[in-house]
Amino acid sequence: MPAVYVDDLSTLPKIPTAAILPGVVERRAVDIVDAPRMLEGEGFEVRRAFSGVDLRLVGPFLLLDHLGAVEYSPGEAKGAPDHPHRGFETVTYMMDGELEHRDSNGGGGLITDGATQWMTAGAGIVHSEMPTEKIVTKGGLFHGVQLWVNLPRADKWAPPRYQDLEADRATLLASEDGGAIVRLIAGELVGQRGPGSTRTPITYAHASLSPGARLQVPWPAHFNALVYVLAGRGTVGPDRRPINEGQLAVLGRGDVVTVFSDAKQDNGQPHLEVLLLGGSPIKEQVAWYGPFVMNTRDEIKQAIEDYRAGRMGSIPAKRLEE
Repeated sequence: MPAVYVDDLSTLPKIPTAAILPGVVERRAVDIVDAPRMLEGEGFEVRRAFSGVDLRLVGPFLLLDHLGAVEYSPGEAKGAPDHPHRGFETVTYMMDGELEHRDSNGGGGLITDGATQWMTAGAGIVHSEMPTEKIVTKGGLFHGVQLWVNLPRADKWAPPRYQDLEADRATLLASEDGGAIVRLIAGELVGQRGPGSTRTPITYAHASLSPGARLQVPWPAHFNALVYVLAGRGTVGPDRRPINEGQLAVLGRGDVVTVFSDAKQDNGQPHLEVLLLGGSPIKEQVAWYGPFVMNTRDEIKQAIEDYRAGRMGSIPAKRLEE
C-alpha cells in the first residue's frame, strides 16, 4: 500500500493523546456493518460501505465504495466509462494501481499511489474513470476508494470543478507515541488542515496503525464520525468493539475517536489501515436517482432531461478557447 509514508514519524506534527476529563466523551460504536460486495461500471467489484445504513448517521456523505484490493491479471481491469453526475462531489483516493479521470469540463489526470481526485459535479458533468492502458495490458494490484459528498441546496448548481491532489500534498500527522501515521486529505485535525477544498464541512483521513498501536483524535461534537477498515484487524471506541477489513463502524456522539490495532495482524498485512470520516449533516430533503442527488423529484427529472439533451457536455470536452 504505497500511500505516502515517512521513515521517521518523530519529524511529523503530533496528535496529542486526548485527556479524558470530566465532560469529554469517547465515541462508542453504535453499529458495525459489513460492506456487501456488488458490481459497478463495466463489471468491477466494490464493497459498498454505507449499504443499509441510515443516511442521517453518515451525512453529509452519501456513498463509500471500496475498490479492491485486487490483483488483476492482464486484460481483467475494468472501469466506469462516460457517465453523468449532478448535485454532489465525488472523491476518489487511490492507494495502489492507476486510474485515469476525464470529464466534460476539461478536467483530467492520473490518480495513483496515494493521490486523490476531487470532482465537484455541481450543476452537472460527464466523466469517466478508467484503468490505464498499463494496468489493462500488464495487470497488477488495484486498491482505492470513492466517496460521495452531498452538496447543500445553495451549492448544487455551482459550476463543476476538479481538484488534482497529488499524494505529496496530503498533510501528514503522527500519534504521540509514533505508532500511527495519519494522512489528512480534507478538513482539520488538531489545528492542521488537509489540501482538499470542500464546500461541505468534513474531515477525511487515512490512518495506518502499527500492530498494538492506539490512535486517539479529537473530533468535532457536531460532526458524524465513521471508521472504515481498508485492511487489517482492530477495535474501536472505549469498549473496544472488534472491527475488521470491509467493516464500517458508525460512532455515536462524543468528542474523541479512538482506534486500536490488534497486536497480531494477518500474514502479509503489516498495519491496520482505516479511513476516518466525519462531517456536518446537511439536514435537507434528498432526492436521489442513480448519478443525480438533488432536493426534489422535479430536479431529478430536469437532470435526466438535461443529460439526455447533452447539456452536461461530453468527453472530450469542448474547451472555451475552441
